[in-house]
Amino acid sequence: MDGEELTEQETALYDRQIRVWGADAQRRLSKSHILVYGMKGTITEFCKNIVLAGVGSLTLVDDRAVTEEALSANFLMPPDENACSGKTLAELCRDSLNEFNPMVRVSVEKGDLASFGVEFFDKFDVVVISFCSLATKKLINERCRKLSKRVSFYTVDCRDCCGEIFVDLQKYNYAMEAISVPWRSLPRKVSKLYFAMRVIERFEGDEGRKPGEICIEDLPAVLKLKKELCEAQSLNESHIPNALLERLVMGAREFPPVCAVLGGILGQEVIKAISGKGDPLKNFFFFDSVDGKGIIEDISDPNPKG
Repeated sequence: MDGEELTEQETALYDRQIRVWGADAQRRLSKSHILVYGMKGTITEFCKNIVLAGVGSLTLVDDRAVTEEALSANFLMPPDENACSGKTLAELCRDSLNEFNPMVRVSVEKGDLASFGVEFFDKFDVVVISFCSLATKKLINERCRKLSKRVSFYTVDCRDCCGEIFVDLQKYNYAMEAISVPWRSLPRKVSKLYFAMRVIERFEGDEGRKPGEICIEDLPAVLKLKKELCEAQSLNESHIPNALLERLVMGAREFPPVCAVLGGILGQEVIKAISGKGDPLKNFFFFDSVDGKGIIEDISDPNPKG
């Protein structure tokens, strides 16, 4: 991202930001290329923030058609439903984001993210994904890590009033394998949301469900899985309250105010990684609007191999 200086137009448009974090940081932002997948409420909040901040380009991937849920949680959707006809979520979000900041190149890439080869991700400095299975998250994270350059990798998920952000900046040794750390080796005070999200994630994977394809009728099976995982991991079941799992099962949809919080934090973290200004979080962020707390957790193996 070294090279060209800011143009006069960029300097004028981003004057206030330059006063905050300097011209060099803004130059890095203006030359950065970001890929996002899964145009749900949290991701659209994130996209708004980084487009206004002045990144170089933003590529959107989401071939899904518009749904009632998208219209309720995605503020980039046009108010006229007729305008949505024949367009994917990514295309509609692109059209709206182009109006936020014409200096940012917003484009759409069609296709299944999991089918894109390693070389595809070499075009980007940051990859952010949401609304996909754990298997897909791992796959994309591994492909980013195979590149010769550092590509910052993030996942974000929002379920009703709860949310989670994961960060892998590679050179900071924030690895996706963090989710494979034995639960018994983690500190006792680790956020209960960490364990609860893993249970829901595992349930959806085992059942072949897409993220969010879960309902209250699934609760008995989810609680049974929790018991099995806690026994296998030597973890006291009290670390994953049944009431929390019930909330996650019942509230599979995103809660817009939580989307705004998560999208703001995620945008801040990506700007840190690109600009080099500020220490990044390591390596999970959890938010629960019930208590209004945002918690950073370092989930890492105390005995890493190699």
